[in-house]
Amino acid sequence: MVQQVLYRALVSSRWLAERVRASKIGPELRVLDASWYEPGQRDAQKEFRERHIPGASFFDIEECKDKSSPYEFMLPSENHFADYAGHLGISNHTHVVVYDGDHLGTFYAPRVWWMFRVFGHRTVSVLNGGFKNWVKEGYPVTSEVTRPEPGVFNATLDKSLLATYEEMVTNLTSKRFQVVDSRSEGRFQGTESEPGTQGFKSKSKFGISQVQSVLAF
Repeated sequence: MVQQVLYRALVSSRWLAERVRASKIGPELRVLDASWYEPGQRDAQKEFRERHIPGASFFDIEECKDKSSPYEFMLPSENHFADYAGHLGISNHTHVVVYDGDHLGTFYAPRVWWMFRVFGHRTVSVLNGGFKNWVKEGYPVTSEVTRPEPGVFNATLDKSLLATYEEMVTNLTSKRFQVVDSRSEGRFQGTESEPGTQGFKSKSKFGISQVQSVLAF
């Protein structure tokens, strides 16, 4: 694994636009659209085909996951992630910039940012404000398809960026680390249904006072 500095977590639209204008998108800088929406709401791939940041490729979270798991969006294996990233023209020397098209500005891009981090890649940033802000600031979009030359990406899982189920249970009493639940308040309280569960309402069996906060992407 090459030695890497930790890149800034955010880059601005202006910063990226300058590099797009200078034709810097290539083996040293790749842009990924990581949009994902609940089925029936929006079609992320269709929207990407219609317009995206010039030079960007689509990162399909549905493809880059552990498909054998009964749970949603579990991390793929090291080999799976390495092959997928390489297919997008990414190597261990590539600076990756991730964005998505959510109306909030950024939603699933941080998930993909974290995936690169957890597989040992530090040169990765999120586009501040996402595609929404990019368009708002008047920067160019295109429907042109980018077919990057495959890269060689070596993935090494950084277990320090993961917490196992057993560690979470132990933490209920040890309180060694802070847990943050990133779901909506209604889902946290158990008053709203979980997506795709047909009315099933979740609620912590341990009580809200015990599970104060969950880092969930």
